[in-house]
Formats: sequence, C-alpha cells, structure tokens
Amino acid sequence: MIFTYIPTEREREREREREREREREMGNCWPSPVGNRSPGTTKHCNPVDNSNISFESVVPNHAARTEQSKSTENGASLPLPPLAEEGGSVAEEEVPPSGRFVTPNLRMYKYAELETATRNFGPDMVLGEGGFGMVFMGWVDEKTHAPSKAGVGVPVAVKKSNPDSSQGLKEWQAEVKFLGKFSHPNLVKLLGYCWEDSQYLLIYEYMQKGSLESHLFRNIEPDKESLSWSTRMKIAAGAALGLEYLHCKANPPVIYRDLKSANILLDENFNPKLSDFGIAKLGPVGDDTHVSTRVMGTYGYFAPEYAMSGKLTLKSDIYSFGVVMLELITGRKAIDSTQKPGEQYLVVWVS
Repeated sequence: MIFTYIPTEREREREREREREREREMGNCWPSPVGNRSPGTTKHCNPVDNSNISFESVVPNHAARTEQSKSTENGASLPLPPLAEEGGSVAEEEVPPSGRFVTPNLRMYKYAELETATRNFGPDMVLGEGGFGMVFMGWVDEKTHAPSKAGVGVPVAVKKSNPDSSQGLKEWQAEVKFLGKFSHPNLVKLLGYCWEDSQYLLIYEYMQKGSLESHLFRNIEPDKESLSWSTRMKIAAGAALGLEYLHCKANPPVIYRDLKSANILLDENFNPKLSDFGIAKLGPVGDDTHVSTRVMGTYGYFAPEYAMSGKLTLKSDIYSFGVVMLELITGRKAIDSTQKPGEQYLVVWVS
C-alpha cells in the first residue's frame, strides 16, 4: 500500500495563502505565464564545496554601500545585504549575523543597465508575474554577459522583486547564495544580480521551452507542444543528474525541497534544468540522518513523513522526483481537483 499525506481543507487554504504571497506555487523560477513567451546553455564545472564561504564585514550604512558600488566596475563581486531570517534555509545557516558573503561567479548589474536591457521593464517584455514580483526578458552580450540594448545579444530572464515582499527577499538571497556557487548542465544558470536600495533583481539564462509543467498539462499554456516518450525520458534523466549533483557532489549536500514539474525548465533542445532554490536547505552531515525544519514545499510533491514530522532528508527529494516521474508517465497532475474523489491525488490514484 502506498501512503501519501492528504492535507485537510484548512491546511490547503493556508497553503493557498502562502502561495499567493510566495508566488509560483512556492518557487517556480518562471511565475505564471503572460502571453506565450517562455523562459540556454550552461557550462559544466567541477563539484563545489559549500563549506568554503568567504565573508566581508558589514557595510554599516547605505551611503557606504553606494560609494563602494561606484568604485566597482565590470561586474565585480560586491557584498550582499544581510540575510533575512528564513526559518531554516541555507541562507540563514551559512551567513553569520554580522557578515555578508561575496559571489565571485556572478556579475553585479546596475539597475540603470537592466532598465536599458529590458526597455525600461516595459509591458511588452514581461515573461511572467507573481507574488515575488515580475519576470522580464532582457538582453546581454553573448560572451561577456554585459548588459546590452533590447534585441542585441542574447536573451535573459530578469526577475524583479516586489519591494513589499519579505518572502521574495528571502528567496532572492537564497538564490544568489546557491546558484552563485553551483554550476551544472542540469541546474539553471544564474548570471548575476542587482541590489540597489529596495530593488532586488536576478538575471538568469533564458529557457526557451519554459517549464515541464506547461508541456505536460497543456491547459496551462495551450500552444506548448506535447512531449514524445524519448523526450520525457531525456527530461527525467537530466533532472535526476541535477538532483544527484545536489545530493552527492555538493559538500555539504543540498536538499532541494521543491522538486516539481513547474521547477524543471527546458532549453531549446528540451534539456532539463532545475530552477528556483529559494527554499533549499543544507542536508545532514556526519552521523546525522536528517535536519529538522518547518514544512515548506508544494502539496502533492513533498514526502508524507516530512509533512508529518518536519524531518527533512535527501530521500524527501527522491519522493518528489517519483511524483514527477508519475506525471511524466501518466500525464496527470500531482493534485487535480477536477478529478472525482479518490482520484485527485496522483500517488493515491496509481496505488
């Protein structure tokens, strides 16, 4: 018998409230689509070690930060703002209260540069929107990733935070922390970030085919092409390699915590890349078997033992991967309220 956690109606309502605040059903890198656009190619790097984090002392005031920004050219790394409390995220665990991390792999963009690259964040450049903010198409130089005028160079996705969203800030910080350090063909590539006053932006490679979810469930985006069995296998294998990298090659290991079809993005050749690390968490080390945390993720995908106990393990991600596999095979959603009672939860239905 297969057991799955089925939330009460009250729990589901609380989850819906959190989703409206957090956007994209708890973490889709590309929020709910606007129009028919949908969010290229990552170089493979050697496994990374999370334990070697460099820190800088706190810049005490905004004037000092602004002056330092002016003295740093060509996208050099700068200290990031202090991390907000996240309730157990990697951000909270790795940054001391009086320190900031630097990200040598990322370019720091100026807000004015991104305005030029996105046509002043014009409505014709919108890719998606949600509680976090909005995602815009932008343009950068293909080789240097320096910002360019719209239509010149290669497209990127620019995620612009809502200044009033505290959850958006937390996720922004965690994204910079994770994706600024990791590089793998099956992880979406973060090119850089922008931090000016209350403006927080992230710049990603542009994923032409959008999310796996939009192809599996075409009522979301009807113009998306259906997937052949060979393509589905390719996507499953690639997503598994991305997860293997987080679990087995990152040190310490990383628990993704929000693996779902909406967070698997596809490039022009349907190569899958895991996206959105806003609620990821460092995994257990040494003799520890789990880490304890408040439950976060998406109903239908997270493991029942995690939902009931708050004990998070690497196997929690494996359960979520299994749900995605079932979606690939059956073409049904993890939770589908349009189905009759007893068949709304995919894991229950297949059992």
